[in-house]
Amino acid sequence: MANDRAYTLRVRFPVANRASLEAMRDTLLVSSTGHTATLGALANVVESPGQTEIRRENLQRDVAITARLESRGLGSGMSDVQKAVDALHIPPSIRVIYGGQYAEQQQNFRDLVIVLILAVLLLFIVLLFEFGSFAAPVAILSSALLSTSGVFIALLITRTTFNISSFMGMIMVIGIVAKNGILLLDADQKMRGLGKSAEDAMLLAARRRLRPIAMTALATVAGMLPLAFALGAGSQMLQPLAIAVIGGVLISMLLSLIITPAVHFYLSRQRAENAAVATE
Repeated sequence: MANDRAYTLRVRFPVANRASLEAMRDTLLVSSTGHTATLGALANVVESPGQTEIRRENLQRDVAITARLESRGLGSGMSDVQKAVDALHIPPSIRVIYGGQYAEQQQNFRDLVIVLILAVLLLFIVLLFEFGSFAAPVAILSSALLSTSGVFIALLITRTTFNISSFMGMIMVIGIVAKNGILLLDADQKMRGLGKSAEDAMLLAARRRLRPIAMTALATVAGMLPLAFALGAGSQMLQPLAIAVIGGVLISMLLSLIITPAVHFYLSRQRAENAAVATE
Protein backbone atom coordinates (compact mmCIF):
# COMPACT_ATOMS: atom_id res chain seq x y z
CA MET A 1 0.00 0.00 0.00
CA ALA A 2 1.48 3.33 -1.10
CA ASN A 3 -0.29 6.68 -1.51
CA ASP A 4 -3.61 4.99 -0.59
CA ARG A 5 -3.21 2.67 -3.56
CA ALA A 6 -2.78 -1.10 -3.41
CA TYR A 7 -0.08 -2.73 -5.51
CA THR A 8 0.21 -6.44 -6.22
CA LEU A 9 3.60 -7.96 -5.33
CA ARG A 10 4.74 -11.36 -6.54
CA VAL A 11 7.60 -13.11 -4.74
CA ARG A 12 9.40 -15.95 -6.56
CA PHE A 13 11.82 -18.56 -5.32
CA PRO A 14 15.29 -18.74 -6.86
CA VAL A 15 15.73 -20.51 -10.19
CA ALA A 16 17.30 -23.54 -8.49
CA ASN A 17 14.08 -24.17 -6.57
CA ARG A 18 12.01 -23.93 -9.77
CA ALA A 19 14.22 -25.96 -12.10
CA SER A 20 12.27 -29.25 -11.81
CA LEU A 21 9.43 -30.91 -9.96
CA GLU A 22 11.87 -32.61 -7.60
CA ALA A 23 13.43 -29.27 -6.76
CA MET A 24 10.00 -27.84 -6.04
CA ARG A 25 9.06 -30.76 -3.81
CA ASP A 26 12.34 -30.37 -1.86
CA THR A 27 11.84 -26.65 -1.31
CA LEU A 28 12.04 -25.97 2.41
CA LEU A 29 9.24 -23.90 3.95
CA VAL A 30 9.32 -22.25 7.39
CA SER A 31 6.06 -21.47 9.20
CA SER A 32 5.44 -18.48 11.44
CA THR A 33 5.92 -20.74 14.48
CA GLY A 34 9.36 -21.87 13.32
CA HIS A 35 8.41 -25.33 12.10
CA THR A 36 9.94 -26.48 8.83
CA ALA A 37 8.68 -28.82 6.13
CA THR A 38 9.20 -29.41 2.45
CA LEU A 39 6.63 -28.40 -0.13
CA GLY A 40 6.27 -32.03 -1.22
CA ALA A 41 5.26 -33.02 2.32
CA LEU A 42 2.50 -30.41 2.42
CA ALA A 43 1.13 -30.62 -1.11
CA ASN A 44 1.02 -32.87 -4.14
CA VAL A 45 3.09 -31.16 -6.83
CA VAL A 46 2.16 -32.28 -10.36
CA GLU A 47 2.70 -30.89 -13.82
CA SER A 48 -0.32 -30.05 -15.94
CA PRO A 49 -0.44 -28.67 -19.49
CA GLY A 50 -0.83 -24.93 -19.82
CA GLN A 51 -3.79 -23.19 -21.36
CA THR A 52 -3.66 -22.66 -25.10
CA GLU A 53 -5.87 -19.57 -24.81
CA ILE A 54 -6.49 -17.06 -22.03
CA ARG A 55 -9.58 -14.92 -22.42
CA ARG A 56 -10.10 -11.63 -20.62
CA GLU A 57 -12.97 -9.20 -20.38
CA ASN A 58 -12.46 -5.79 -18.76
CA LEU A 59 -8.97 -6.97 -17.71
CA GLN A 60 -10.45 -9.93 -15.83
CA ARG A 61 -9.93 -13.61 -16.60
CA ASP A 62 -12.92 -15.05 -18.39
CA VAL A 63 -13.63 -18.77 -18.60
CA ALA A 64 -16.63 -19.78 -20.74
CA ILE A 65 -18.47 -22.99 -19.85
CA THR A 66 -21.03 -24.18 -22.39
CA ALA A 67 -23.53 -27.01 -22.42
CA ARG A 68 -26.20 -28.46 -24.66
CA LEU A 69 -29.63 -29.37 -23.34
CA GLU A 70 -31.59 -32.20 -24.89
CA SER A 71 -35.05 -33.52 -24.04
CA ARG A 72 -35.61 -30.85 -21.37
CA GLY A 73 -36.46 -27.18 -21.10
CA LEU A 74 -34.05 -24.32 -20.60
CA GLY A 75 -35.65 -23.31 -17.29
CA SER A 76 -35.29 -26.68 -15.58
CA GLY A 77 -31.79 -27.13 -16.96
CA MET A 78 -30.65 -23.74 -15.66
CA SER A 79 -32.23 -24.49 -12.28
CA ASP A 80 -30.06 -27.61 -11.94
CA VAL A 81 -26.98 -25.70 -13.10
CA GLN A 82 -27.55 -22.94 -10.54
CA LYS A 83 -28.00 -25.48 -7.75
CA ALA A 84 -24.75 -27.21 -8.73
CA VAL A 85 -22.89 -23.89 -8.83
CA ASP A 86 -24.25 -22.84 -5.42
CA ALA A 87 -23.09 -26.16 -3.96
CA LEU A 88 -19.51 -25.37 -5.01
CA HIS A 89 -19.29 -22.46 -2.52
CA ILE A 90 -17.29 -20.33 -4.96
CA PRO A 91 -15.24 -17.60 -3.24
CA PRO A 92 -16.37 -13.97 -3.64
CA SER A 93 -13.36 -13.20 -5.84
CA ILE A 94 -14.92 -15.32 -8.62
CA ARG A 95 -18.05 -14.05 -10.33
CA VAL A 96 -20.47 -16.36 -12.12
CA ILE A 97 -22.50 -14.81 -14.94
CA TYR A 98 -25.14 -16.82 -16.78
CA GLY A 99 -25.26 -15.82 -20.43
CA GLY A 100 -26.22 -17.31 -23.75
CA GLN A 101 -29.83 -18.27 -24.35
CA TYR A 102 -30.64 -17.91 -20.65
CA ALA A 103 -29.59 -14.25 -20.61
CA GLU A 104 -31.56 -13.62 -23.80
CA GLN A 105 -34.60 -15.31 -22.27
CA GLN A 106 -34.43 -13.18 -19.13
CA GLN A 107 -34.12 -10.01 -21.23
CA ASN A 108 -37.09 -11.07 -23.35
CA PHE A 109 -39.12 -11.68 -20.19
CA ARG A 110 -38.31 -8.19 -18.93
CA ASP A 111 -39.32 -6.70 -22.29
CA LEU A 112 -42.59 -8.65 -22.29
CA VAL A 113 -43.38 -7.45 -18.76
CA ILE A 114 -43.09 -3.89 -20.06
CA VAL A 115 -45.31 -4.81 -23.02
CA LEU A 116 -47.87 -6.33 -20.64
CA ILE A 117 -47.94 -3.19 -18.47
CA LEU A 118 -48.31 -0.93 -21.50
CA ALA A 119 -51.07 -3.14 -22.91
CA VAL A 120 -53.03 -2.93 -19.66
CA LEU A 121 -52.57 0.85 -19.46
CA LEU A 122 -53.62 1.42 -23.07
CA LEU A 123 -56.60 -0.88 -22.65
CA PHE A 124 -57.63 1.01 -19.52
CA ILE A 125 -57.41 4.35 -21.33
CA VAL A 126 -59.48 3.07 -24.28
CA LEU A 127 -62.15 1.66 -21.95
CA LEU A 128 -62.19 4.87 -19.95
CA PHE A 129 -62.94 6.94 -23.05
CA GLU A 130 -65.51 4.41 -24.25
CA PHE A 131 -67.56 4.10 -21.05
CA GLY A 132 -66.79 7.47 -19.46
CA SER A 133 -66.34 6.09 -15.94
CA PHE A 134 -63.78 4.18 -13.90
CA ALA A 135 -66.17 1.41 -12.87
CA ALA A 136 -66.34 -0.31 -16.26
CA PRO A 137 -62.57 -0.32 -17.04
CA VAL A 138 -61.75 -1.61 -13.54
CA ALA A 139 -64.38 -4.34 -13.81
CA ILE A 140 -63.22 -5.47 -17.25
CA LEU A 141 -59.53 -5.44 -16.35
CA SER A 142 -60.21 -7.31 -13.10
CA SER A 143 -61.75 -10.16 -15.06
CA ALA A 144 -59.03 -10.02 -17.72
CA LEU A 145 -56.18 -10.16 -15.22
CA LEU A 146 -57.82 -12.94 -13.21
CA SER A 147 -58.28 -14.93 -16.41
CA THR A 148 -54.50 -15.23 -16.67
CA SER A 149 -54.79 -17.83 -13.92
CA GLY A 150 -56.22 -20.14 -16.57
CA VAL A 151 -52.95 -19.79 -18.47
CA PHE A 152 -50.93 -21.21 -15.58
CA ILE A 153 -53.51 -23.91 -14.88
CA ALA A 154 -53.39 -25.08 -18.51
CA LEU A 155 -49.59 -25.04 -18.53
CA LEU A 156 -49.53 -26.98 -15.27
CA ILE A 157 -51.96 -29.63 -16.52
CA THR A 158 -50.07 -30.11 -19.79
CA ARG A 159 -46.68 -29.88 -18.03
CA THR A 160 -45.57 -27.10 -20.36
CA THR A 161 -42.95 -24.60 -19.26
CA PHE A 162 -43.75 -20.90 -19.01
CA ASN A 163 -41.63 -19.40 -21.79
CA ILE A 164 -41.70 -16.55 -24.28
CA SER A 165 -44.48 -18.12 -26.37
CA SER A 166 -46.75 -18.74 -23.39
CA PHE A 167 -46.07 -15.20 -22.13
CA MET A 168 -47.24 -13.84 -25.48
CA GLY A 169 -50.32 -16.03 -25.19
CA MET A 170 -51.07 -14.54 -21.78
CA ILE A 171 -50.94 -11.03 -23.26
CA MET A 172 -53.35 -12.16 -26.00
CA VAL A 173 -55.74 -13.53 -23.37
CA ILE A 174 -56.05 -10.11 -21.73
CA GLY A 175 -57.17 -8.56 -25.02
CA ILE A 176 -59.60 -11.39 -25.81
CA VAL A 177 -61.17 -11.34 -22.35
CA ALA A 178 -61.51 -7.55 -22.41
CA LYS A 179 -63.70 -7.92 -25.47
CA ASN A 180 -66.10 -10.12 -23.49
CA GLY A 181 -66.38 -7.46 -20.80
CA ILE A 182 -67.09 -4.77 -23.37
CA LEU A 183 -69.95 -6.82 -24.84
CA LEU A 184 -71.43 -7.45 -21.41
CA LEU A 185 -71.24 -3.90 -20.05
CA ASP A 186 -72.43 -2.39 -23.33
CA ALA A 187 -75.59 -4.48 -23.04
CA ASP A 188 -75.88 -3.46 -19.39
CA GLN A 189 -75.84 0.22 -20.33
CA LYS A 190 -78.54 -0.33 -22.95
CA MET A 191 -80.73 -2.12 -20.41
CA ARG A 192 -80.32 0.69 -17.90
CA GLY A 193 -81.21 3.16 -20.62
CA LEU A 194 -84.51 1.32 -21.02
CA GLY A 195 -85.29 2.00 -17.35
CA LYS A 196 -84.19 -1.32 -15.85
CA SER A 197 -82.73 -1.40 -12.36
CA ALA A 198 -79.03 -2.10 -11.89
CA GLU A 199 -79.60 -5.72 -10.86
CA ASP A 200 -82.15 -6.49 -13.56
CA ALA A 201 -80.05 -4.77 -16.22
CA MET A 202 -76.97 -6.82 -15.32
CA LEU A 203 -78.91 -10.10 -15.26
CA LEU A 204 -80.55 -9.40 -18.62
CA ALA A 205 -77.22 -8.35 -20.12
CA ALA A 206 -75.55 -11.54 -18.90
CA ARG A 207 -78.30 -13.69 -20.40
CA ARG A 208 -78.18 -11.85 -23.72
CA ARG A 209 -74.39 -11.88 -24.02
CA LEU A 210 -73.82 -15.42 -22.74
CA ARG A 211 -74.19 -16.97 -26.17
CA PRO A 212 -71.87 -14.54 -28.05
CA ILE A 213 -69.22 -14.82 -25.34
CA ALA A 214 -69.38 -18.63 -25.31
CA MET A 215 -69.37 -18.88 -29.12
CA THR A 216 -66.39 -16.54 -29.41
CA ALA A 217 -64.46 -18.44 -26.75
CA LEU A 218 -65.19 -21.83 -28.29
CA ALA A 219 -64.24 -20.57 -31.75
CA THR A 220 -60.93 -19.28 -30.37
CA VAL A 221 -60.26 -22.61 -28.63
CA ALA A 222 -61.10 -24.56 -31.79
CA GLY A 223 -58.72 -22.42 -33.82
CA MET A 224 -55.90 -23.00 -31.33
CA LEU A 225 -56.35 -26.77 -30.99
CA PRO A 226 -54.12 -27.71 -33.97
CA LEU A 227 -51.28 -25.69 -32.48
CA ALA A 228 -51.96 -27.05 -29.00
CA PHE A 229 -51.60 -30.61 -30.31
CA ALA A 230 -48.46 -29.59 -32.25
CA LEU A 231 -49.93 -30.62 -35.59
CA GLY A 232 -47.84 -29.57 -38.56
CA ALA A 233 -44.24 -28.58 -39.11
CA GLY A 234 -42.87 -25.97 -36.72
CA SER A 235 -45.96 -25.98 -34.51
CA GLN A 236 -43.91 -27.01 -31.46
CA MET A 237 -42.61 -23.44 -31.21
CA LEU A 238 -46.13 -22.02 -30.83
CA GLN A 239 -47.60 -24.87 -28.80
CA PRO A 240 -47.12 -23.08 -25.42
CA LEU A 241 -48.86 -20.00 -26.87
CA ALA A 242 -51.87 -22.04 -27.96
CA ILE A 243 -52.11 -23.85 -24.62
CA ALA A 244 -51.92 -20.53 -22.75
CA VAL A 245 -54.65 -18.97 -24.90
CA ILE A 246 -56.94 -21.99 -24.54
CA GLY A 247 -56.58 -22.05 -20.76
CA GLY A 248 -57.15 -18.32 -20.38
CA VAL A 249 -60.13 -18.19 -22.76
CA LEU A 250 -61.89 -21.17 -21.17
CA ILE A 251 -61.72 -19.76 -17.66
CA SER A 252 -62.67 -16.31 -18.96
CA MET A 253 -66.13 -17.59 -19.96
CA LEU A 254 -66.86 -18.05 -16.27
CA LEU A 255 -65.04 -15.00 -14.94
CA SER A 256 -66.48 -12.62 -17.53
CA LEU A 257 -69.99 -13.47 -16.38
CA ILE A 258 -69.18 -13.35 -12.65
CA ILE A 259 -66.25 -11.05 -11.86
CA THR A 260 -67.03 -8.30 -14.37
CA PRO A 261 -70.70 -7.85 -13.34
CA ALA A 262 -69.90 -8.14 -9.63
CA VAL A 263 -67.09 -5.56 -9.68
CA HIS A 264 -69.05 -3.20 -11.93
CA PHE A 265 -72.18 -3.46 -9.80
CA TYR A 266 -70.23 -2.82 -6.60
CA LEU A 267 -68.33 0.19 -7.99
CA SER A 268 -71.47 1.64 -9.59
CA ARG A 269 -73.39 1.33 -6.35
CA GLN A 270 -70.57 3.00 -4.42
CA ARG A 271 -70.51 5.85 -6.91
CA ALA A 272 -74.29 6.23 -6.70
CA GLU A 273 -74.20 6.29 -2.89
CA ASN A 274 -71.43 8.89 -2.88
CA ALA A 275 -73.37 11.02 -5.35
CA ALA A 276 -76.50 10.77 -3.18
CA VAL A 277 -74.55 11.81 -0.08
CA ALA A 278 -73.03 14.77 -1.94
CA THR A 279 -76.50 15.87 -3.10
CA GLU A 280 -77.90 15.79 0.42
